[in-house]
Amino acid sequence: MKKIFAVITAVAIFAFGMTTNVNAQEEAAPAAEAIEVAEAEEATENTEAVEPVEVIDAETEEEVAEEGMHQTLKTKFIEGGAFFMSLVVFCLIFGLAFCIERIIYLSLSTVNTNKLLKELDEAWEKNGVEAAMEVCRNTRGPVASIFYQGLSRYTEGVDVVEKTVASYGSVQLGLLEKNLSWISLFIALAPMLGFMGTVIGMIEAFDKIQQAGDISATVVAGGIKVALLTTLLGLIVAIILQIFYNYILSRIDAMTNEMEDSSISLLDIVVKHSK
Repeated sequence: MKKIFAVITAVAIFAFGMTTNVNAQEEAAPAAEAIEVAEAEEATENTEAVEPVEVIDAETEEEVAEEGMHQTLKTKFIEGGAFFMSLVVFCLIFGLAFCIERIIYLSLSTVNTNKLLKELDEAWEKNGVEAAMEVCRNTRGPVASIFYQGLSRYTEGVDVVEKTVASYGSVQLGLLEKNLSWISLFIALAPMLGFMGTVIGMIEAFDKIQQAGDISATVVAGGIKVALLTTLLGLIVAIILQIFYNYILSRIDAMTNEMEDSSISLLDIVVKHSK
């Protein structure tokens, strides 16, 4: 009986021990998972905490680069001689102002001539020449102005209409080319001022050499570098303004051709309704 009781007790103890180990393992597994999750979150937080530092560093480097470029331009501007460099910059500012004004004017003067001719013809067929003139009056641009002037002389004959269209076309062309002479002036003036600043800078450099009594490479190189900065700026300004100037001329040429073609079409409409 004692042996049986001892065996039962040993089995119970063994079973209890197995159950305890299983429970301990089951309790340890969530703990381990919790530890792993905590470590993963900590690593994520560390990564997220590091990334803004990199962004801040990049932004700081960009700001430093911009400040360095701004400081370099300011230094070169002063080295080139504030007076002549300022004159060249004024040429750039006023030249760009005239260029922008011309571009806006030409953009507002552009109109669909085919649509205008169609509306004019339809209005004339329905309500006569006065309706056609009203269509021209309500349309912006030089083409509509030329049409209006030509139709206003319709009662005097087709020949008079043709001469009126040609004459008023010259007037509108002059309006399109307004202020172009100022742009060309600044294109020529900018490099001239730059060359003048260069000549004056070279004279000052040779004066320093004369005062020193010896040809020093430092004095010569420094004087020439400062003198050439005005020439460089003048050429840059002239190139920028020349690009805008050629663009404006191309727009004017295109509009002039359009005015001539549409004038011929207008005369055809006038002849058609005169019969």
